[in-house]
Amino acid sequence: MDNKELRILSETQLEEILDQHRAWLKSKGAAGERANLHGINLTASHLEGINLQEVNLQGDNLQEANLQGANLQGANLQGTNLKGTNLQGANLEEANLQGASLQEVNLQEANLQKANLHGANLLGTNLQGANLQGVNLQAAYLQAAILKKANLHGANLQKTNLTEANLTESNLTEANLTGANLTGAKLTEANLTKTNLTKTNLTGTKLTGARLTETNLTGANLIEAKLEQSHLQGAHLQGALLERAHLQGAHLQGALLQGANLQGVDLQQSNLQEADLQGANLQGAHLQQANLTEANLTEANLTGANLIGANLTEADLTEADLTEADLEFAILEGADLFGANLKNTNMTMLTGLHKTKLHNANFEGAIGLLGTE
Repeated sequence: MDNKELRILSETQLEEILDQHRAWLKSKGAAGERANLHGINLTASHLEGINLQEVNLQGDNLQEANLQGANLQGANLQGTNLKGTNLQGANLEEANLQGASLQEVNLQEANLQKANLHGANLLGTNLQGANLQGVNLQAAYLQAAILKKANLHGANLQKTNLTEANLTESNLTEANLTGANLTGAKLTEANLTKTNLTKTNLTGTKLTGARLTETNLTGANLIEAKLEQSHLQGAHLQGALLERAHLQGAHLQGALLQGANLQGVDLQQSNLQEADLQGANLQGAHLQQANLTEANLTEANLTGANLIGANLTEADLTEADLTEADLEFAILEGADLFGANLKNTNMTMLTGLHKTKLHNANFEGAIGLLGTE
């Protein structure tokens, strides 16, 4: 609604409306009158700590207003202009903010539990420490927003734009981020346990130390993502793009990585015990001292991979391609190399080969076979 179409109330008129609203709330509707402030220009108004519970503010202009600590529970703010507004510590539980303009708003420590922010614009908004449990942020715009230590448990963030947003130490457990854009976002030490990140864009995202246990990352784009020391136990990474991702020291026990693209990925000292990497592309991957005990590497592409000192005890490498891979000091005790291609592979000082299944394996041009145990 254009400012020219909005009504301006005097302080006396506004106070009368709010007095009636307070009576309506106190009597649970038996007295007074529910406030209807639809179509009002409240630009730069001082409304600190005010009770606007269930008030209709649809389409209003509250730009740069001070609503710090205000109670807006269940209020209708659909399409409202709240640019630059101070809502620090405000209660917006179950409020309707669909399509609202919230650019650069201060929502620190605010309560937005179960609020509707579908399609809202929160560019550069400060939501640090805010309670966003069960909030609907589908298709919302949160580019460069600050969500550090925010609680987004069970939130709906489908197709939301979180490009370069700061979600450090935030709680995103069981949230739905299907198809969301998190390019360049910061999620250091964030909790994403059982979160749905199917087909999410996480290009260059910082997830160092993040908890992604049992998270669904099927088809996600993690190219150049920083996942050092992250927890990915039991995560679903089928068909995910992980080229040039950093996974040094990552915990990937039991992770599902069938058909994933891990070309050139840094997995040094990572734990991939019992991980399923069937048909995965690990061409040129860095797996020095990685734990691949009992991992499924059937038909995996490990050409040129660096596996120096890696532990492949009882790993299944059936028909895997290890052409020109470096297996120096690797442990292969009990591994299955049936039909594997080890052409020109470096097997110097490799241990456990005598207890390995080698039927139909190709050792043409392999280096250091005589020095193995």
